[in-house]
Amino acid sequence: MRRREFISLIGGVAATWPLAARAQQPAMPVVGFLGAPSAAPYARYVAAVHQGLKEVGYVEHQNVAMEYRWADSQYDRLPALAADLVSRRVAVIIPIGGAPATVAAKAATSTIPIVFNLGADPVRLGLVTNVSRPGGNITGVAMMALEMETKRLEILHELAPASSSLAILLNPSNAQAQSQEREAQRAARVIGRQVLILKAGTEHEIEGAFAALVRERAGALLVGADTFFTSQAVLFAVLTAHHSIPTVYPFRSFVDAGGLMSYGSSLLDAYRQTGVYAGRVLNGEKPGDLPIAQPTKFELIINLKTARAVGIAIPPSLLARADEVIE
Repeated sequence: MRRREFISLIGGVAATWPLAARAQQPAMPVVGFLGAPSAAPYARYVAAVHQGLKEVGYVEHQNVAMEYRWADSQYDRLPALAADLVSRRVAVIIPIGGAPATVAAKAATSTIPIVFNLGADPVRLGLVTNVSRPGGNITGVAMMALEMETKRLEILHELAPASSSLAILLNPSNAQAQSQEREAQRAARVIGRQVLILKAGTEHEIEGAFAALVRERAGALLVGADTFFTSQAVLFAVLTAHHSIPTVYPFRSFVDAGGLMSYGSSLLDAYRQTGVYAGRVLNGEKPGDLPIAQPTKFELIINLKTARAVGIAIPPSLLARADEVIE
């Protein structure tokens, strides 16, 4: 073989090496986000999931891809969105927005791993049979927000002890709405107070619920844990300030938006932990072997700046117990 022909042959083979190497590289795993709310209000929580994935070694566009599906708080769209993610054969599904998205994901697949973040007890919802060893294709974080309703109602009672009745706002579209109502009624009997159950699933209905609250002269409001409500934190802050209604929320994000007070665990940290679990599943661990993570610390956050602006007096006993007071 002539020297020139030999050099050309070697050069041609070398040129194909990068192509062959790329062809042999495995495709990046895809994480499917199934969101019950709209994307914008939950951007900070998606970022927390990304942070959790990063802690386990997964970074979007580097070694993992993402697919996002958002129902824009129209929960009846979730089954079709979940089916779409399943058809795309994602490696793991992360429901965003609690029970509605998680229930839809579980109904859509029994094989693709699901890593959830719930406010409710997953056993009571029928998602798993055991929190220490969930089994099947599902695991995640349970914030036990529903189980905290009694404590929140006690705080509301302490905040407005002279009120003739207290109001509780629930979203009837939420999969755990009936459980929330039963828990609220039980908690009200424990503290010996009458409660007015209000329901809303849209912005217009939230405004209508506040009109009913004022009409019925309820002295204070407890907002139930719900994905749609969380996305409307600013609207709640505006309405409660306008009507000077003492209000207790389930998550800190409401207080950050100008709400008065919250009691619960950190939603951001829960989503970060969801990302960590999803990364562990991508690394080969079986979701059914990962125990349901539960919060160990609950925080009372008080926005004293809001209290002063709307003329609500915070009892010294609550201020003394607060984990953080925003001034």
